[in-house]
Amino acid sequence: MQPFTEKVIRVVGAIPEGKVMTYGSVAAAAGSPRAARQIVRILHSMGEKYGLPWHRVVNAAGSVSLPGDAGELQRALLAAEGIEEGSRGAIDLDRHRHEPDAEQAGGEAGH
Repeated sequence: MQPFTEKVIRVVGAIPEGKVMTYGSVAAAAGSPRAARQIVRILHSMGEKYGLPWHRVVNAAGSVSLPGDAGELQRALLAAEGIEEGSRGAIDLDRHRHEPDAEQAGGEAGH
């Protein structure tokens, strides 16, 4: 497994209940701020295998990006944790954003 993928798994795995991160913030915390699209791939291919809380990762606007049933499942899982989209269809990131520390990201957060 690539080091970046390992860091992504650690970062996403450490998102606590009731909090979210954006694809871009996960990528940045894992050491590659421009790799937001890679986060989607990693969550899709490894989320279930590693028991990742994939539903806690949203787009930069704080919205669910997944279409159809997958998006509805994500919204339901988030709602069960007390996170709901507001009237504009976005989660209040100021209230629900998780900021990982450097240890959670394998020493790469903030770099």
